[in-house]
Amino acid sequence: MTESIAPAAQTPRVYLRIDRLTKKFGAFVALDRVSLEVFEGEFICFLGPSGCGKTTFLRAIAGLDIQTSGSVEQDGLDISALPPAERDFGIVFQSYALFPNLTSERNIAFGLENQKLGKAKITARVAELLELVGLPEQGDKYPAQLSGGQQQRIALARALATSPGLLLLDEPLSALDAKVRGHLRHEMKLLQRRLGVTTVMVTHDQEEALTMADRIVVMNQGVIEQVGTPTEIYREPDTLFVADFIGEMNQVKGRVESETSVSIGDIRLASRPHKLAQGASAVVAIRPEDIIPHGAGARSAGTTETMADTGNTLDMQIENMEFLGSFWRVSLWHPGFGDDRLRADMSINAMRRLSIEEGSSIQVELPADRLWVFASESR
Repeated sequence: MTESIAPAAQTPRVYLRIDRLTKKFGAFVALDRVSLEVFEGEFICFLGPSGCGKTTFLRAIAGLDIQTSGSVEQDGLDISALPPAERDFGIVFQSYALFPNLTSERNIAFGLENQKLGKAKITARVAELLELVGLPEQGDKYPAQLSGGQQQRIALARALATSPGLLLLDEPLSALDAKVRGHLRHEMKLLQRRLGVTTVMVTHDQEEALTMADRIVVMNQGVIEQVGTPTEIYREPDTLFVADFIGEMNQVKGRVESETSVSIGDIRLASRPHKLAQGASAVVAIRPEDIIPHGAGARSAGTTETMADTGNTLDMQIENMEFLGSFWRVSLWHPGFGDDRLRADMSINAMRRLSIEEGSSIQVELPADRLWVFASESR
């Protein structure tokens, strides 16, 4: 019998290639030799604090801010020197930038009219796009007659009208209230998957990036700190900046004992493998949800005796508690931690089951595979 051989997984095609892109404004370096590959059909998010260079990066790709040096290649073509009008992209700005004197239909048709398409084709395409973004009855409305969410959808339809190879989104949801934003980000992601258009979005909202992106590009001070899937960025941060910027992260001063252990005061803890030298100062980091409660501790509240802590299980005092709806955030203290505290997120069921209350003592585990060690100078 002839044995069948499964076909090899197809390698995704690089659609957008940025090589050592640098942008300077006088002496200020907004982008410092940034390189990135974006695959065809991928949804990428540029994420970072204000002033990190993410919007400058997007504008350089669009040709709105020409780079000082480096290159941009789209679909195999070097577009580094092309003006925006000669590049193949659609863009949605934070303010939507709809023409206030044109109806929704005319806004969407604007790019198609510039391409000199026939009236019948334009009418059909506009109707198709209005249906696509769920606003088939709003074509004759002016922007001022639409809600913010509706304006965002019309701006998106206009950006997609010419069937661009690349869709650029510059914080398109930031002007909306939280409920509308949550609904539209889901719709935008479904639409992007349906169309298969390569998409680059700028955001400072980590929740947006985590829920919408195939990969996240975390930026800081004009450079890329890390590129990875949302799960990789959250669970496997390369640097303390990434660990601290994405989600909540406890940080405690410590010292390196070995490549898989660290000490906090007199407490020695097993940790994830790291490359810091023995004896070096370090920042020990763990996410609040990774701290595991095990029950009542061996010390009563207010006692300062040092207990025999075993491995990564510590007896800690509960200083205060905050109710955050679906969970409690608990502040924990141990004599060996000095002025540092740990925040632990505990479910309502765990709080009830373990009878956790302020002033009591609780035994908690800091799992070694969730305990990160970073160089202290990064703090």
